[in-house]
Amino acid sequence: MSPATEDLVLEHLRAMRGTLDRVQQDVSDIKSRLGIVETQIGVLTAQYAVISNRLDRMDERVLRIEKRLELAEA
Repeated sequence: MSPATEDLVLEHLRAMRGTLDRVQQDVSDIKSRLGIVETQIGVLTAQYAVISNRLDRMDERVLRIEKRLELAEA
């Protein structure tokens, strides 16, 4: 290869390496942010379970009250 061709190839390889470095950094950032989102989803799921449990207990209490007041069928 001629020196000009070698210089051109090296220039392209350097540009590709720079692009690859940026892509690797972007992927690393995305992984980090995805981990945060997964953690938040876990917290929301736990909160949903607590709220669902509380609503179930409230429903049972309302049914007992309705039965006592004879507002619902036994």
